[in-house]
Amino acid sequence: MADTELPQIYLITPPEIELSRFPDQLAAVLDSTEISALRLSLSTRDEDRLSRAADAVREVAYSRDVAIVISEHVLLAERLGLDGVHLTDGARSVRKLRKDMGDDIIIGAFCGASSHDGMTAGDHGADYVSFGPVGTTPLGDGTLAEKDLFQWWSQMIEVPVVAEGALDTDIIAQISPFTDFFGIGDEIWRSDDPVAALNTLRAAFTA
Repeated sequence: MADTELPQIYLITPPEIELSRFPDQLAAVLDSTEISALRLSLSTRDEDRLSRAADAVREVAYSRDVAIVISEHVLLAERLGLDGVHLTDGARSVRKLRKDMGDDIIIGAFCGASSHDGMTAGDHGADYVSFGPVGTTPLGDGTLAEKDLFQWWSQMIEVPVVAEGALDTDIIAQISPFTDFFGIGDEIWRSDDPVAALNTLRAAFTA
């Protein structure tokens, strides 16, 4: 990433959404600042619920020219007319998916804190790689994606990188010079005012 560029915001939905409320919340956030992409990342594996959520979110995002990827569900991404898929198994599925789906679909790969998985995903055709969590969280095994990983990646690798997971303003200020995107989700949706919460985090972005 160029030294003068600020990171972009890659917005992540909460794991549970209320269709009566969330589209309006999402619209307010998308209208408040520039959002580069949106990930539909729901905990449900119910096809009907995922489809209805995707329809609602797509209507809000596409009217604002924001691309949408969905976590894991490759077939649904295609069926629902979304822009791509976010894989959560590191580099394992990237090569086959790129071969099967062609060049038009966005493929992202979450690679934990593994630079090796990240490089492999990039080599196999991932459009971006995400590392995380970057902040301390009781979830997972406690392994963090440290600032050094992003610093190394920004110097050595051209594939765009996303920093995500348990972000706060201190972490954002440290990692900003070395990441292309911040994956921001629960950090704002837990707040009573997601727009204000996002503005607080965005104020910590540094070039």
